[in-house]
Amino acid sequence: MAKEEPRSISRDLQELQRKLTLLIEFFQNNPKVIAFTKSPVGQYLDRHPFLALALLVFIVTSAVPVGFFLLLVILTTLVALVGVIILEGLVISVGGLSLLCILCGLGFVSLAMSGMMMASYIIASSLINCRFTPRVGWRGTGTEEK
Repeated sequence: MAKEEPRSISRDLQELQRKLTLLIEFFQNNPKVIAFTKSPVGQYLDRHPFLALALLVFIVTSAVPVGFFLLLVILTTLVALVGVIILEGLVISVGGLSLLCILCGLGFVSLAMSGMMMASYIIASSLINCRFTPRVGWRGTGTEEK
């Protein structure tokens, strides 16, 4: 049984090597990869494998923080939009209530001013009528009786 285990491990390793070879061939035959390897950047990285590995490790390790940052930006934007909508609603509500109070106050002031103007008109017209209306017989009646 001890001899069967190394043979199965050997077969598994050969199968894994075959799959990795197929995967590498798939990537090498990809037109986008071929275009990148012919570019100046691809040729430079091909000549400097340590730099290519460092760049690959940096890209892979920076994916998670960049993803969290983008998630934070999206969530902050959504919260800001909701907050602006709520704030806008609050401002419109306060403005509407203020406008209602001002209009009610102006209505009361206009009613009071109209009432005072009507009272002033009635009083002024009564005084003018009393002063300038001819009174027939009032003076004459008083002098004739004496």
